[in-house]
Amino acid sequence: FFWLASRPEIEMVWSQASGLFDMSEGGTWWADTPRDTWPTDPSDVEDIRKEIARGGEVGDRRQELVFIGIDLDADALVTRLDECLLDEGELQQGAEAWRLLDDPLPAFGC
Repeated sequence: FFWLASRPEIEMVWSQASGLFDMSEGGTWWADTPRDTWPTDPSDVEDIRKEIARGGEVGDRRQELVFIGIDLDADALVTRLDECLLDEGELQQGAEAWRLLDDPLPAFGC
């Protein structure tokens, strides 16, 4: 999954294996999910709170991508992915400004 700044409340899902590819909205991040819709199990709630706290201002939003392959150029891949990240100035502008950034992806339905 990954966080797209122009859709700050949506957890995006990227799944790819060989020639099969899917990208979609996976729901909202816990930080943006109404508390009354969280799980009721106390240990689940504690895990969610820890996850949100760990992320500081951005809550539980993050990038979590795994690449498996033969002869992958890891350095080139990391460089290309790093180019997609917000710079410090963009990050400081906050979610309202992020929504105005170019968003090359189509609208998905949850």
